[in-house]
Amino acid sequence: MLLASVIRDACRVLFRRRPPGRPVLPPASGGVPNFFAPVFWFTADNKAVEEAIESIAPMLAPGCHFADNLLTWARNLSMLGDAAFVAAWKANVESEGDHAIVWRRYVLACAAYHCVHLDGDFVECGAYTGVGMKTVIDYLGGTAFPKAFWGYDAFEHDATMLNHPMPGLGPGLYERVSRKFGAYPQVRLLKGVIPQVFDRGCPERIAYLHIDLNQAPAEVATLDRLFDRMVPGGVLILDDYEWSGYYRPQKLAEDPWFAARNYRVMPLPTGQGLVIKR
Repeated sequence: MLLASVIRDACRVLFRRRPPGRPVLPPASGGVPNFFAPVFWFTADNKAVEEAIESIAPMLAPGCHFADNLLTWARNLSMLGDAAFVAAWKANVESEGDHAIVWRRYVLACAAYHCVHLDGDFVECGAYTGVGMKTVIDYLGGTAFPKAFWGYDAFEHDATMLNHPMPGLGPGLYERVSRKFGAYPQVRLLKGVIPQVFDRGCPERIAYLHIDLNQAPAEVATLDRLFDRMVPGGVLILDDYEWSGYYRPQKLAEDPWFAARNYRVMPLPTGQGLVIKR
């Protein structure tokens, strides 16, 4: 009995060990930062909006965030206190847009932190320039990241596609993103249109799924193919779920899809949607 108890205790210690590169949050400090990155969309006059926010900012409590169509204050802005995340985010930023969506990136990083402890691979549909994928990977170990990470994208755009063209899409993008992950053997980057591209390779078990396809039919097709492969406790992030306007059809298509399975998407103020797999 004593030997069995020793073995159990040893196993508990073994399985509590941190995965490679797991970041540790710093202790809370006495102050909170502000974050101002005036990159936003869907206004009648961006300059006037920026100037108006600048004029009221001195009246707001510390912890003010204005970027990515999100103005809030008296928040901890935890992402800016997480040194490992800040290092990964800054190392991978390629544009003003990448800089501005720091809160969205931290939602992904926190979801990944949870999912790295689960069985199953990581998947991103809508890999684009690879910045989101690589930020998550670098946050959780870099080249020692302990999971296979699958990235899917067409990497090009034509007039038949429902999603709007993003800057940089076109010949050469797939090759550029592939080079970015040259030192990351766990990354599997597949070029093609969803859902057909899944036939060329797809994980059997998924812990983390990020969908950012900017159009409803492809996102629903992704859910049809991949959601049942998610493990219990796995996290799904829908990048555009809570954005209205151009992106609203995604919510309108996804709500009944999830309702039919007795799920409800949790809307986030970043514009994302969150689902935890049962």
